Amino acid sequence: MVKHFLKIFSTFFYIGYLPFIPGTFGSLAGLLLFILLKGMSVQYISLTGLIILVGFLVCGRVEKIMQRKDPPCIIIDEVAGMMLSLIFLPYDLKLAFTGFIIFRILDTLKPFPAGRLEKKNSGGAIMLDDLVAGLYTNIILQVALRVISFKAS
Repeated sequence: MVKHFLKIFSTFFYIGYLPFIPGTFGSLAGLLLFILLKGMSVQYISLTGLIILVGFLVCGRVEKIMQRKDPPCIIIDEVAGMMLSLIFLPYDLKLAFTGFIIFRILDTLKPFPAGRLEKKNSGGAIMLDDLVAGLYTNIILQVALRVISFKAS
């Protein structure tokens, strides 16, 4: 029973079992949560924190169950990273989709220290590289917003 719940959460309600690009679909799930929680910033921040916490709790255990390092079906890390990408940003669909693209690029390229973190032998490593990509995406979007705002005034 516990294994079942671990798989539900780590695959983000089985989205991770889609036959192609499960990580992209996980990122889309994070984007969808941003859209669904429009204007509900406290709930969005709380849910982001909860998903990050659950990710750290389940990823290592699911790796052991599946006897495989970072199985592609584990996508809670992409959901968490995408949600972190958009945290503390205004609700704007163009901005959100831009964030999605930037996050997917950074998640693929694994800029320092994401690549090193991913190679660590711990369940947390699954989460850390995506959280780094999410943090970098958020910083890029925050800076871009301020530059655009500064130029407009």
